[in-house]
Amino acid sequence: MAGVLDEEALSRAVCAQAGRSVGGVDDMASYLVDQVSDASHREVVGPLLDGRGASGVVVRGGAVLASWGDPARVEMAFSATKSVLSLVAGVAFDDGALRLDEPVVESVGLPEFDTPHGRRITWRHLLEQTSQWEGELWSKPTWVDAQSTREGTESAGGPPGAGWAYNDVRVNLTALALTVLFGRPLPEVLRERVLTPIGASDGWSWHGYESSVVEIDGAEVPVVSGGAHWGGGLWISASDLARIGGLCLRGGAWGGRQVVSRRWIEELWTPCRVKPEYGLSWWLNDGGTVWPRAPRTGRCARGNGGNHLLWIDPARDLVIVSRWGAEVERLLVEVSEAVPTVARGRRLRS
Repeated sequence: MAGVLDEEALSRAVCAQAGRSVGGVDDMASYLVDQVSDASHREVVGPLLDGRGASGVVVRGGAVLASWGDPARVEMAFSATKSVLSLVAGVAFDDGALRLDEPVVESVGLPEFDTPHGRRITWRHLLEQTSQWEGELWSKPTWVDAQSTREGTESAGGPPGAGWAYNDVRVNLTALALTVLFGRPLPEVLRERVLTPIGASDGWSWHGYESSVVEIDGAEVPVVSGGAHWGGGLWISASDLARIGGLCLRGGAWGGRQVVSRRWIEELWTPCRVKPEYGLSWWLNDGGTVWPRAPRTGRCARGNGGNHLLWIDPARDLVIVSRWGAEVERLLVEVSEAVPTVARGRRLRS
């Protein structure tokens, strides 16, 4: 019935997803060997966590409607880490330390930005993945990432902002720049400014590579990675990811406190000029490009081809998290059909 939650349909959808576990993840080293299509530099340089099967949660209006597997179990987030990295950037934005359209070199002194091309790169370019920076970081050159050429629109030697590419080396450059900007490890910022205020658990962790450190004031500071292409990245539970989704759904507010500014959430979900289905490290389904059968009102953080997904739908006041579950678009469709839309005035409420 329109306007009424279909509890039976929701139950069927999550039970089906519980049975669609991605295979081979109990041996993450072997799984990555099969997943990574880079022609060279394929070696893993960060820690790995074996997967333990499908899990997830459906949350509406802050209440858990359904769950499967163990939502409290920590798993690697893969490229969903990129979207969390952009939330950390929002902390710097809210503090006045980061201006989106200002060249990074004006606030961060790193040799990677001290070139004719590098001096033109802004924070927006980094977070939109349009920097077109070329170089090597932590033993990985930008050109080796096969996913860049598979779905990118970049132009070799082109200026920042003119092309888009999904490139983990460049995302790691973003993490490095933010670490220098804050002057301390990004997990500390995430914990203090985001996850503790929203009541996340203590089980999560965020990892970099064996060599990813930067010297700040004479001390070596670890730098995290923005994904798990070569290991590392954010390790977090479905329940904690759902809390992050709830924070974004409510315009950055939690429990009466503005944790991240509403302005920043709006920036996260502003389409990139050269890649409209991408915002500031978040995927946007406005044109049905990301998940053609899912609602056009959804935004998401996704990793490993959608095997890790944080889906946010303001039209339904809905958050869906799926970990190590295959056919995730089917889950989005079935849950969305079971959950009615809400009145416009309730959407993105604080």
